[in-house]
Amino acid sequence: MKEFILPSKLEGIHIHFVGIKGTGMAALTEILVNRGAVITGSDVADVFYTDEVLKRCGIESKLFSKDNITKDLCCVIYSSAYNSKTNCELARAEELNIPCVLYSEALGQLSSHAFSCGIAGVHGKTTTTGITGTLLKAVDLPVQVLAGSVISSFGNENGSCTLLNGKKYFVAETCEYQRHFMSFHPKKIILTSIEIYHKDFYPTYNDILQAFIDYCCKLPENGELIFCADDAGAVEAANIVKSKRPDILLTPYGLNATGQFQLSLCEIENGKQYFNIAGFNNYKFALKISGVHLVRNATAAIALTVSLLKEELNLSVNEIFENTDLLSKMASGLLDFKGGKRRSEIIGQINNITFIDDYGHHPTAIKTTLEGYKKFYPNCKIIVDFMAHTYTRTAALLDEFASSFESAHEVILHKIYGSARENASETGVTGELLYKRTCEKHSNVRYYNEVMDAYDELLTELSKIDSSFSEGIVFVTMGAGDNWKLGKELFNSLKQRSM
Repeated sequence: MKEFILPSKLEGIHIHFVGIKGTGMAALTEILVNRGAVITGSDVADVFYTDEVLKRCGIESKLFSKDNITKDLCCVIYSSAYNSKTNCELARAEELNIPCVLYSEALGQLSSHAFSCGIAGVHGKTTTTGITGTLLKAVDLPVQVLAGSVISSFGNENGSCTLLNGKKYFVAETCEYQRHFMSFHPKKIILTSIEIYHKDFYPTYNDILQAFIDYCCKLPENGELIFCADDAGAVEAANIVKSKRPDILLTPYGLNATGQFQLSLCEIENGKQYFNIAGFNNYKFALKISGVHLVRNATAAIALTVSLLKEELNLSVNEIFENTDLLSKMASGLLDFKGGKRRSEIIGQINNITFIDDYGHHPTAIKTTLEGYKKFYPNCKIIVDFMAHTYTRTAALLDEFASSFESAHEVILHKIYGSARENASETGVTGELLYKRTCEKHSNVRYYNEVMDAYDELLTELSKIDSSFSEGIVFVTMGAGDNWKLGKELFNSLKQRSM
C-alpha cells in the first residue's frame, strides 16, 4: 500500500474516517474541515455526543459499508478500534490500494506542520488540555487545540472538542496506549502523571514508564518538559529524561514544586476553589470546578500558556508575570472553564440534588475526584454509581478499585462494561466480585447487574428529603461505561415531577 503523508495544505483533499464518532476522530475532523479538507465518515448506528460535533461540520456519519470506500479518496484515517480483518471498509481500502493512516499517525503528521505541544499522562490529559485551550483563547494566541472531550469554553452553543483560533501553534491531548504518542512531534510537553495502566499493553510499571520517557526524549534540542512535582511517576520520568537529555528545560509545577509554578491552595468559597502560584506574586486565581487534582491541571495549563506567550511576544517569563493585562485575561479564562463532557460535568440540579457525570475509570481518578467532591460539597450526601470498564483493568486493580470510594456515602455498582479487545472469561473477574471486595472496604454498597435495574429504588430514595445533609445530595455517575444514562434518566424524571 502506498504511503500517504498528510500535506500542510488540505483544501479539496477527500479523506474518509473509519470510526468517525470517536472523540479524537471527531475532533480531528473539525480541524481538517477547518483546513479545507473534504471529509466523509462512518461508524456504528449508536448515538454519541460527537454526533452534534459532526453535524456542525456538515457531516452525517454513514454505517460501515465497503461502498463508502471510493477511488477518489486520498486516504482513510481510522480508529485503533478497527483493522482490515474486522472492518469491511479498511479491507476495501487495501484492495483499492488507498493509503490508510491510524488516527494517532494522522495527528502526528498534523503536529509536524506547527509549533506543537503534547499533553500526556495517565490522568488529567483532557482537563489540562481543556484549560490550556481556554487560557490560550483568553490571551488570543493563534492556536488550534484538540481535546479528548467536548469543552464548553472552546465555543459554540454546545461546546467543541477543538479550539480553532489560528494555525501557528497546535496543542493536543496525546495518548500513551500502544505508544500512540510516539507519532506526535512536540516542542513542549506537559506530563501530568505516570502509574500502572493499560496492563494489556504495559505489563509492568517500568514498561509504561519507559514509554513516557521515550516520548519526552522526542523533544527537540532545548525543548521543554512541564511535569507534575506531586506525582512520583512524573518526577521519576523527569529525572531520567534530564540524565539522558540535559538540554531539555524541566519546569516543575504543583504543591511540591520549586520555582515559579509552585502551587498553594487557598479557601473554597462561593462555589470556587482559590489558589496561588508563586511566580505571580501569590495572585489569587480561582476555578469553578472541584478537586485539588484539577487545580494542579490548571497550574500546568498556566505554565504552558506562559511558555507560549514567551515564544509569541518575545517577553521574559518575569515580564509575563508582571503583565497585569495578561494576568487578568488568564484569570478570566480560568473562571470560564466549566469542565469537559463527562469530566465532572454537571448534568443539572433539581430539588437540592446535583447530578454529575464523570469519566473517571481508574482507581486513582475515582479516589481524587470523590475527595474533591467531598471538599467542594462538604454538607452534601455523596452517592456514586460506578461501572467498571474492561475486565483486564478490573482484574489487575481489583483491590484498588474496592478501596477508592471512601469519600462517598453510598456506592452503587454494576456489571463490568467490557471492551471488544479482550476475552472476559480469561480474567475470572465480574461485577459481583468487585461488589464483594468493595463491601469489605465500605459499609454502604449496593449491586444491580444492569444499570437501569437501579432506577426505581434510586428514584424513590432521591425523592425523599434527607435531613442529615443540610445542602442536599450529589449524585455522581462515574466510569467509562454507559451508566451515565441512569443519572440522566433520574434527573429528567425528577425535573418532570417538579413541573
